[in-house]
Amino acid sequence: MKISDIAGLIIAATLATSSVIPASAQTATSAPAHAKNWTPPAYKIYAQTLADEVMKAHPELLSFTLHGVPPGLDKVYTMFAGSYPDRIGNPDDPDDIDVIVKGITSVDPRWGRHDVTPKFVLQMPLRDAHGTNVGLAVAAYRLKPDDKRTERDFFAAGTMLRDGLQSRIPSYAALFERSR
Repeated sequence: MKISDIAGLIIAATLATSSVIPASAQTATSAPAHAKNWTPPAYKIYAQTLADEVMKAHPELLSFTLHGVPPGLDKVYTMFAGSYPDRIGNPDDPDDIDVIVKGITSVDPRWGRHDVTPKFVLQMPLRDAHGTNVGLAVAAYRLKPDDKRTERDFFAAGTMLRDGLQSRIPSYAALFERSR
């Protein structure tokens, strides 16, 4: 069978299915826009404890999240801990993956954007106690209307926050262990 014949069968099957199932039913059965690519364990992991502690100690943050490839998976980039528990397990965006894979820092001032809450986002490589890049830390800082902080200020604050966690991360695997 030729590829064009196979393509024709797929198109015909798709058209036949779409004409049988009403549009409302198709929408109801389609996958959610942000399907999860990982499910955390039933217990609280160490990474979530770190994220909770960061949020408690830094009221200037709107959010703080940790991302990477959970143990046992390959190239499944996801948020595995953070201040938005409902987003844990969401697939990472390409810019998140760039930080993880390339070890770069992204300074995203979001100046002039019309986000619900004005913010400054810093995406940084997450490092373990040995200095190895093991994932991504994202810090979103609240912006106030009269905020005078510069990109340099946010970069310094964010990297200091991230570097303060480094000694508390013995290894990437430790981030996924049961929190004590």
